[in-house]
Amino acid sequence: MSAELWNSAARVLEDNWAGDHMVPSRKLYPHQWSWDAAFIAIGLGYVNPSRAWRDLRSLFEAQWPDGRVPHIVFDPATAEGDYFPGPAFWNVPAYGRRAARGSTGIVQPPMHAIAAWEVYRHASGHGAACALQAHTELAWLYPRLVAQQDYLLGRRNAGAAGLAAIVHPWESGLDNSPSWDPALAGVPADLSLLETYRRRDLAVADGAQRPTDRDYARYVGLVLNYRDGNYSDNDLAQRHGFVVECPSFNSILGAAELSLAQIAGVLGLGDEARRHRDQAQRITMAIASRLWDPQTRTFHARDVRTGRLSPAHCVSGLMPLMLPDLAPDQTEAIMTEARSARFGLPEQTLLPVPSYDRTAPDFDTQRYWRGPIWINMNWLLRRGMLVHGYRDDAEDLRRSMLRLVHGNGHFEYFDPRTGEGLGAPRFGWTAALSLDLLADRSMPAYARV
Repeated sequence: MSAELWNSAARVLEDNWAGDHMVPSRKLYPHQWSWDAAFIAIGLGYVNPSRAWRDLRSLFEAQWPDGRVPHIVFDPATAEGDYFPGPAFWNVPAYGRRAARGSTGIVQPPMHAIAAWEVYRHASGHGAACALQAHTELAWLYPRLVAQQDYLLGRRNAGAAGLAAIVHPWESGLDNSPSWDPALAGVPADLSLLETYRRRDLAVADGAQRPTDRDYARYVGLVLNYRDGNYSDNDLAQRHGFVVECPSFNSILGAAELSLAQIAGVLGLGDEARRHRDQAQRITMAIASRLWDPQTRTFHARDVRTGRLSPAHCVSGLMPLMLPDLAPDQTEAIMTEARSARFGLPEQTLLPVPSYDRTAPDFDTQRYWRGPIWINMNWLLRRGMLVHGYRDDAEDLRRSMLRLVHGNGHFEYFDPRTGEGLGAPRFGWTAALSLDLLADRSMPAYARV
């Protein structure tokens, strides 16, 4: 299996290279996506580290002056009609050296420091020249990664609790997760917007696997509101319809600080390394106190506007396991939740965990983030298991992911009951993370073991 899967994954990454960046999948996603670039770089570093660095650099060349890294960087060679919502819809003004309409105005989870550290960590296996390049690239990326974190912890601290708030479900990366349903219920679903703005995704993907029209109308309306406010983050909770603290997004934010501490150490910035470790602890404490529900004994998204936690049990609630300073009681509770009938680890199901509670009445085996299995979230969960010493569970999860992809292909996501591939085929992060799962069984440097 290993050689066959390695070769097929490498071919996907070769085919998805677009000159100076990766596309997630040729068919449905013709531009560069932010957190896709991070996951893809982790795997690409094994087969073409120069491209891994170039992909990250290409993304950060589009960073806004305020530090935000846009969730899509548009390829000018792709026609407006080939993807919606495209450059004209977002209508981002020129900034820095970037031409107008070159990116979106929202963000995605800040996986990039984690990715940069992982690519650097494996660079020595490619020889001295590659290691030197890796050091140079880290030095270039570091201040930009710090600016990204500062933006999220500053301008996006809408709840004034030390966590980053997202202003659109797309920012979470878990687009139509049930976690957002309570907050979205207050956002008008103006279906007439879909007459003005035609969905492109339904022309190239099965509608049963994509968000509903009602959800999509809300997504479009939220973008228009944020865009028409000039993408400002001032007074978000008072003037914007969706302001939510996501446990997954903020766990990645905390883990990114730990990777930045490692990067700062390599660059000889000892004081900065300590600052990043302290910041990671503060983020962990904020997640533990603000997004934890002692009644359900798991983590949930918080609507900043109402102060209420979402009742949904989603895979995002398992992600704080990545943080080494999480209290043992909460760590054990996450593993209990993961093993429960709501999710089920491979020991129970022979499959990786789904994106949503299997026992929920609205669990959907086909529709995007409302049930299907995603390799990237399971990769993050495995990382958390390693951080806290659950090595056997981590190994079982690693093997189940590899079996799933080898048996069904490099799909965007997978049916949580049959394992059938769903969504876009030849998907970048599925291929890239398969390479990492095949190559690296080591624990993060900050693991509590």
